[in-house]
Amino acid sequence: MTTKHLFIIFLAIMIVLLLAGCAATSNPSVNVLNAEGKTAGFWLGLWHGVISPVTFIISLFSKNVNIYDVYNNGGWYNFGFIFGVAIIFAGSGRGAGYSAKKRPLKNEIKQP
Repeated sequence: MTTKHLFIIFLAIMIVLLLAGCAATSNPSVNVLNAEGKTAGFWLGLWHGVISPVTFIISLFSKNVNIYDVYNNGGWYNFGFIFGVAIIFAGSGRGAGYSAKKRPLKNEIKQP
């Protein structure tokens, strides 16, 4: 085997290991009550999704703040969280695209 073949095999193994490291696992805390005796549902997931940008920045500096509540009820919390994130990050895309189409370019010369 040549060095090129060994490099390709090594690269393929590293890609497989990288993808395996990203595999999702089950949450053992689903439907387990937190210290207050509650689980997070859709509405709390929605709220956590909406405030996720701010929570992310705070979580970089604090060990007591997490973006995602592990004591949740499963699918409905996940749906609320993703919906909240979509509200924040995808909400203004349509408006920005619309205004860019209507705005004339500075170099355009209007014909009479």
